[in-house]
Amino acid sequence: MLIIGNAPLTIDDVVKVAREREKVALSPNAVERMISSRVWVDKILKSEQPIYGINTGFGELSKIYITHDKREQLQRNLILSHCTGVGERLPEDICRAIMLLSINSLSKGFSGIRPETVEGIVTLLNKDIYPMIPCKGSVGSSGDLAPLAHMAAVLLGEGMVVCGGEAVPSAQVLEAAGIAPLALGGKEGLALINGTQVMTAIAALNCYDAILLMKTADIAASLSLEALQGTQTAFDPRIAMIRPHDGQDKTAKNIIALTQKSEIVEHHADCDRVQDAYSIRCVSQVHGASKVALKHVLETVNIELNSVTDNPLVMADTGEIISGGNFHGQPVALAMDYLKIAISEIGNISERRTSRLVDRKLSDLPAFLTAYPGLNSGFMILQYTAASLVSENKVLAHPASVDSIPTSANQEDHVSMGTIAARQAKEILENVQYVLAIEILAAAQGIDFLKPARPGNGTQAVHTVVRALVPHLHEDRVLHPDIMAIRNAIRNESITNTAEQAVGMLLL
Repeated sequence: MLIIGNAPLTIDDVVKVAREREKVALSPNAVERMISSRVWVDKILKSEQPIYGINTGFGELSKIYITHDKREQLQRNLILSHCTGVGERLPEDICRAIMLLSINSLSKGFSGIRPETVEGIVTLLNKDIYPMIPCKGSVGSSGDLAPLAHMAAVLLGEGMVVCGGEAVPSAQVLEAAGIAPLALGGKEGLALINGTQVMTAIAALNCYDAILLMKTADIAASLSLEALQGTQTAFDPRIAMIRPHDGQDKTAKNIIALTQKSEIVEHHADCDRVQDAYSIRCVSQVHGASKVALKHVLETVNIELNSVTDNPLVMADTGEIISGGNFHGQPVALAMDYLKIAISEIGNISERRTSRLVDRKLSDLPAFLTAYPGLNSGFMILQYTAASLVSENKVLAHPASVDSIPTSANQEDHVSMGTIAARQAKEILENVQYVLAIEILAAAQGIDFLKPARPGNGTQAVHTVVRALVPHLHEDRVLHPDIMAIRNAIRNESITNTAEQAVGMLLL
C-alpha cells in the first residue's frame, strides 16, 4: 500500500502503482491539509468577491461572474465541455499514473478541493476502474485540460472507462461497483483538470524505461564489440579520466565489466586492426552523453511529480487565493524534447553497429550473418527495419516545445506542447527498444560464428538468455517473432537482470 501525503512520490512509486497495481491511500496529514484549504474556498463561495474559477467563468470568460445558484453547474459544465480529446486511448499504465499524480498533487492542500473528491479517485484506482482518455488534445497549458477532463468525468458518472479491454460508459461500471457519482463543489472541476499530470505521468514512465534502455544499450554494444572482434582499448579508464564526463566513465566501466574474461577479445588482442569504427570506439562518449541528458530529465520529472500545478492556488495559512502559471508545462516539455534527442542517438549508433555486423567487408563474418548467403538473406532486412525506425525517430525528435499556438481567444497565448513531447518521447523509446533488440539478435548470431571462443562474463550470460528465446538462424524464417521475443525481454528486464547477475549493477 502506497500512502500518499507523507513522503515525496518517486518514479519507482509511479511504476508500482501504474504497472504493478499497488493500492494507494491518503495519509491523515493529506486529508487535514485539504480540509484546511477547503475552508477558504467555502468562505469565498458565500461571499460576493469574484475569484477566478470559483465564481467566474474560465479563460477568456473569466470576466463573467457566476451567481450562487449556478456554481455547482459551473464545475460540472467545465468537465463536460473539456472532454474533447481525440485519437487512440492512452495505455492502462499511463491512465493509472495520471490518477496517482492527480491524487498526489491535490493532496498537498493548495487546490481547495474536498478530501471526499480526491478519495473518489483513490477508490477508482484501487478498484481498477480507469478512464478512457484519448491521447490527443492537450496543448500543455493550462495544464492537460482535455485529457484530465476525461479522467474527471468518470467521477461524475460521465464519459467512458476501460473494462475488459473495451471502452464502456462509466455510469454502468460505477453502479456495478457500488460507487455513487459525485457532485462537484466550487473550484473542484478546475482543480481536477488544471495540471500537468498527463504529460508528467507519461514522462515518469518514459524515464523508468529510459534507464532500462541505457543499460540495455551498453549490453548490446558489448555483444557487438565481441561479434565484431573489437578491442577494449577505447574503454581504458584513463581516457575518461582526462575528459571526466560522468556518463562516459560509467559506460566504459560497464563495457569492460560485461566483456571481462572474453576469449574473443583476447584472441584478437594483437590483430593488425589499428582502431575500431566510431560506433564501437565511441560508445562510451555517445551512450555517456545520453545518460547525462537522462539525469537532467530525471531531476525535472522528480520535481514535477511532487509539484502543485493548479490555478488558482489556495494558501491555507493566510487564506489568499493566488492566480499564477504553475499549470504551464514548459519544464516537462523541454525535458521530454531533450530525452527524445538522447534516446534517438542511442538508436542511431545501435543501427550503425548492426549495419557493420551484416556487412561481410566490415565484420569478417558471413554476409548478412548467414552461413549460406544468396540462397538465404539472413539478417539483411533486419537492418532495413532498424534503419526505418531510426529515420522515423529523426522526425519525431524535432522539438515540440518550440511550437506554440494561442488559445482561449488569446488569453492563453503561449503554450508548451509538453504532452506532445512526452508522447513523442514514448514513441521514440519504443522504436529504440526494437532497434536494440535487432542489434542483440545480430550480435548473438555473430558470436555464434566465433565459437569455440567464449564471450565475456556478462555477454555470455546474455547470449545464453537470447539463445533460450531465439534459436540460431540456420536458414531463413519469419523473424518478426524473434524481434518481439528480444524486445519483450528488454521490456521485462530479463536482459538487464541477467547481465547484472553476472557482473553486478550496471552504472547509469
